[in-house]
Amino acid sequence: MELLQNCNNFFYLQTIKACDILIKIDLLYYKGMNFMSGHNKWSTIKQKKGKNDAARAKVFTKIGRELIVAIKEGGSADPSVNSKLKDCIAKAKAANVPNDNIERIIKKAANDNDSTNYEAVTYEGYGPSGVAVIVEALTDNRNRTAGEVRHYFDKFGGNMGTQGCVSFMFSQKGVLVIEREELEKDEDTVMSDALECGASDFEADEDVFTIYTEPEDFGAVRDDLDKLGYTFVSAELEMVPSTYTKLEDEETATKMQKMLDMFEDNDDIQNVWHNWEMD
Repeated sequence: MELLQNCNNFFYLQTIKACDILIKIDLLYYKGMNFMSGHNKWSTIKQKKGKNDAARAKVFTKIGRELIVAIKEGGSADPSVNSKLKDCIAKAKAANVPNDNIERIIKKAANDNDSTNYEAVTYEGYGPSGVAVIVEALTDNRNRTAGEVRHYFDKFGGNMGTQGCVSFMFSQKGVLVIEREELEKDEDTVMSDALECGASDFEADEDVFTIYTEPEDFGAVRDDLDKLGYTFVSAELEMVPSTYTKLEDEETATKMQKMLDMFEDNDDIQNVWHNWEMD
C-alpha cells in the first residue's frame, strides 16, 4: 500500500508540473510573444560577431575586468562557491573568450596581482530623439568616466540625466540567446525545455530563440539548459526595456549608432542598455 501511495504521489506531482508548463505556454501565446526585444538582441549580436580583432580584444578586456571584480567581491576564485564569477564565466564563453584567457585572468585575480580597485557606476540619459539609455561602468576614476559619458551623450544629440530618469522603463532579467542555425530541436521543444527548466518567458524569431528568467533563477536555468545540450550566443543579466523607440530618419539612427560605438570603445564601460528599435 505504501509503494502504491508513493507511486500515486509521484504521478500526481508530474501531472501538476506538466500542467504548470502548459499554463505558461498558453500565457505566452496569449501575450502574443513580443518579438521585438529578441530581434534587437540578435541585431546587437550580429554586430559584435562582425567586429574586427581589435574590437573583439576590447570585449575580452572588458569581460576580464568583470571576472576580476567578481572574484574580489565574491571572495573566491572557485565558481562553485562564487555565483557571480560563475555567471561571468558563462558570459565570457558565450562571447567566445578563449578558455586560456579566462583561466589566466582568474589565476591572476586569485593571486591578487592586480591591485586596481574598480567601482561599479551606472549612468542614465537620453540618446537622439529621446532614446532611453543606461550605461554601466567599472572604473578606477569616477570623475574621468562621468566626464567621458557626458561628452558622448552631448556629442550625438543626447543628454545625461539624473539617476532614475530612464531606469523605470527597464526591468532586470536573465537573458539566454540560442541561435537557430544548426539547432536540431524545433521551437516547441526548445520552449518546453526552457519552461521546464524554470524560464519565465520565451521569444522566437527567424534567427534566434530568446529565453528570459527572473534574475535569481538565471544561473539555475542556464545550467539546466546547458545540461540538455544547449549552447548560447549570449548569456547574461540584462536591463530589458518595456517599450521601444523607433528612429524614423537615417541621420538620427546614424547618430545613435555612433554614440553606442563611442560607449563600446571606452574600456570603463561594461554594458549599454537602450530601447532603440533597431532594424
